[in-house]
Amino acid sequence: MQGQLDTDLSELGRTQAKSAGPVIADRRPLTIVSSDLRRAYFTAVAVGDAAGLPVLTDTRLRETHLGEWQGLTHHDVDERTPGVRSAWRADATLAPPGGESRIDVANRSLPVVHELLDTHPDWAERPVVLVAHGGLIAALTAALLDLPIDRWAVLGGLGNTSWVQLSGHGDVKSIEWRLDVWNASASVANDVL
Repeated sequence: MQGQLDTDLSELGRTQAKSAGPVIADRRPLTIVSSDLRRAYFTAVAVGDAAGLPVLTDTRLRETHLGEWQGLTHHDVDERTPGVRSAWRADATLAPPGGESRIDVANRSLPVVHELLDTHPDWAERPVVLVAHGGLIAALTAALLDLPIDRWAVLGGLGNTSWVQLSGHGDVKSIEWRLDVWNASASVANDVL
């Protein structure tokens, strides 16, 4: 459970990032904004290199801070506090000791989306790419879709270098989001996306 620990990608992770880069770049993104944590940033650079775009970073796109759980394995957490991790995964309002809830993560990251929409008037024509982490992406997606908080857990985990695609409908002030793709990867045929 890495949380906000700043670890490098494994060799497999680097290969996955290099595979995802051209697929996402083919969508002709307007801009690419990444978490500053190395594992996301390296992935963003792969997309940026393929798209010919610089990568901007924003610390608000960091993964969920897991507090006392950071650096532990799922098994370690379950041994120390049986049932607590399962309850946390099911309840978006719960936070690990010293960490963030999914509600906290969504509240931290939502302003990034609003700022990008305000500064990129072509957002409806070409994608704005955010490169982040599974926990943040799930929380942000649930918040953008305006899912009831007790239903946030329906958005399951994301594979490494997989992505989510949302489309916004309406103007910036009254935008409604649609979930188009969840947990896609470079091995998915382009016509599915």
